[in-house]
Amino acid sequence: MKTLRVDLDARAYEIRIAPGLLDAAGEHLRGACPQAARLFVVTDSTVGPLYRGRVEKSLTSAGFRTAFHTVAAGESSKCASRLSELWESMMDFGLTRTDAVVALGGGVVGDLAGFAAATILRGVDFVQIPTTLLAQVDSSVGGKVAVDLTHGKNLAGAFWQPRLVLMDPQTLGTLDERTFADGMAEVIKYGCIFDADFYSFLEQRPSRRQVMGDIESVLHTCCDLKRKVVIEDERDTGKRMLLNFGHTLGHAYELAGGYEIWTHGQAVAAGMVKAAELGERLGVTPAGTGARIAALLGCFALPVDIPCTAADYAAAVGLDKKGAGDDISVILLEAVGRAVPRRMPKAELTALLEETL
Repeated sequence: MKTLRVDLDARAYEIRIAPGLLDAAGEHLRGACPQAARLFVVTDSTVGPLYRGRVEKSLTSAGFRTAFHTVAAGESSKCASRLSELWESMMDFGLTRTDAVVALGGGVVGDLAGFAAATILRGVDFVQIPTTLLAQVDSSVGGKVAVDLTHGKNLAGAFWQPRLVLMDPQTLGTLDERTFADGMAEVIKYGCIFDADFYSFLEQRPSRRQVMGDIESVLHTCCDLKRKVVIEDERDTGKRMLLNFGHTLGHAYELAGGYEIWTHGQAVAAGMVKAAELGERLGVTPAGTGARIAALLGCFALPVDIPCTAADYAAAVGLDKKGAGDDISVILLEAVGRAVPRRMPKAELTALLEETL
């Protein structure tokens, strides 16, 4: 089993990576949440039928009382209405402050369950059991939890670190190609912003089969890179902002598709290429970087260019959480493996993007 420790001032927790962890979940949660009698497990309509039985058996064998709450799969469940339903169901179950919430699923489930855990009874323990590649390498680590508003994604949320993160790479075998590729966008992002050697490692494994052949190493590398950033900047005011490479523009593409046409990973993929091209125009990024990133993304059938209007760009830039007043820090690449923030007026960034339409 590969293990990483996230040491924060308020809380330390472990990320554990190993095949078969779903069947050992009860044992691991008993150690992480020794006072808990009840576990409220949130899953979705795709993951529940696949894994609920195995996880429930393990948790009950460890002496926990469990309640499973299933939401519809998809981004539409990450909303205030579903959050309110979770709160009421938790109270119906008799959840107390010594009990815990478990997220069994992808990023939507993790964000929704985590925000519910952060706010119910002013905060209870929270365990992540991510089942998608995107959730395993990115959203399950770092404590960002949120729901969407009509104005945009993740605009109501909290920082609420988990008590434990359990990753079973065997769950990735049930993902369809689009969902696996979604996660690969975030995997490739880590190489772009922090680790040129890791990026070259991925270029040498340009297929799902090849990546899965080294999947535990891939998960460990991505989580280790994020772990180090979270320890240094838990509240996303400095270095952690680099993790948003491709995301400012990606949010514009998600908005352009009404949050239904383009997945988060697809939007981030196109956003990384556009950000690299923007950096090239500004003289920050070496020429040809955008094309190199596009080539690797293309190996996983990820889009490298998504139609977008000036209004969509303006809306995404205006709502971006890296903004401060009239300025924004856009994340650019000085080279593959080295990202930097570039502060500029929001109006300037919007104008630069409009020139590319």
